[in-house]
Amino acid sequence: MEDQAVCCYRHPERETGISCTRCDRPICPECMVNASVGFHCPECSGGTHTTGGGGATGGSARRMPGGGQLRALRGGSLAADPRLITKILLAINVLVWITVLSNEQMINDWALVGQWPPADSGLRPDQGVAEGEWYRLVSAMFLHEEPFHIAFNMLSLWWLGAPLEAALGRVRFLALYLLSGLGGSALSYLLADASQASLGASGAIFGLLGATAVLMRRLNYDMRPVVVLLALNLVFTFAWSDIAWQAHIGGLIIGTAVAYGIVHAPRERRDLVQVGTCVAVFLVIVGTVLLRTAQLTG
Repeated sequence: MEDQAVCCYRHPERETGISCTRCDRPICPECMVNASVGFHCPECSGGTHTTGGGGATGGSARRMPGGGQLRALRGGSLAADPRLITKILLAINVLVWITVLSNEQMINDWALVGQWPPADSGLRPDQGVAEGEWYRLVSAMFLHEEPFHIAFNMLSLWWLGAPLEAALGRVRFLALYLLSGLGGSALSYLLADASQASLGASGAIFGLLGATAVLMRRLNYDMRPVVVLLALNLVFTFAWSDIAWQAHIGGLIIGTAVAYGIVHAPRERRDLVQVGTCVAVFLVIVGTVLLRTAQLTG
């Protein structure tokens, strides 16, 4: 028999898979209150709990049926620290940036470049993704040079990543982030000048922005704030000539597609659809890279 949808006890129109760690009542992201472990509902966070019979408070918390393993939205497990992956990604980006400050050669070695110019330019002619350095598609996602660049991206990662990770779970969130970043790198590789270097986590960040829009739409939230935020970011993307707009658009498209597959997967085939979506997106990225490589290498 198909599972019945679980909705927030305070907002019955909002489907959710997140529960209060004290009473197990289902709560939507708007009702989640940070706790030392997981999240509490508004009543439990205030030290009281409304029992099932009426308006009495102060009684022992009543466990709801099925309160064994907590589940995040669309199948992700709700862990003790629902922001762990976001914190790890932040730490990696900051650590790489600090390392770059003392070793600027990392920019040439790790930045996304399709193919360096000929040997007479003074650079090695065998550098670039087209020459087999596929790792640049990933390494560029964690590479920043200017302080304002990493500051803006890391603030965006925290604002967007923390609630997404709490809702989707660690594995799904990590897949969303990495695929979004790869999607941004792939579109840059395909459309940008082959010798133009690019770097930064912006592709992955735009993917998180697209995923936030998908999630808010799925939960019937007011879409106006995220639409305005997305519009402003797109304006900034095309207003400055030194911004790799291809990475932003690629990350946005991939992040939106992955998030849609995750949050709209049917319950009876949830894991299969979610994994299938990620695999299909990854194959599209690989195909894009292979196509561009064939163009550049003749």
